[in-house]
Amino acid sequence: MLETFDNPNLSNDYTIRILMPEFNCLCPRTGQPDFATLHLEYVPDKLCVELKALKQYIVSYRDQGAFHEAVTNQILADLVTATAPHFARLTAEFNVRGGIYTTIVAEHQAPGWQPAPAIELPPAAKT
Repeated sequence: MLETFDNPNLSNDYTIRILMPEFNCLCPRTGQPDFATLHLEYVPDKLCVELKALKQYIVSYRDQGAFHEAVTNQILADLVTATAPHFARLTAEFNVRGGIYTTIVAEHQAPGWQPAPAIELPPAAKT
C-alpha cells in the first residue's frame, strides 16, 4: 500500500524526482525475470508519496507476471490514486531481452492544471 504525507510546501509548484534502479517483475509468457530502472517525476498537490512505502510497493511486483506496458501504467495509476498530483510521469527503462530494449513513458496531468513556463538559462560562464 502506498502511504503519503502532507506536501510541506503548498505555496509553489516543485518537482520531485525519484530513481528506482532495481525494479523487477516476471515476463507473463516465459516466467523469466524482467529488470528495469524506473524514473518517477511528479509535481505534488496536497500529498507526497512516502519513500519506504514506495519501495515496498515496487518490491511487491517481484513475483508478478506483467507486460512492460501494463505494469508501467498500473504503477502510475496507483501513484496518481494515492497522491492526486498536479502532474506525474513514470519512465520505465527495461533491460535488454532478446536484443531489444523497451522504454515505456506514462503521464498524468490533473484537469485544469497548467505548468509554469519553462525558464531557459544561459550557459554557465567558463572559468
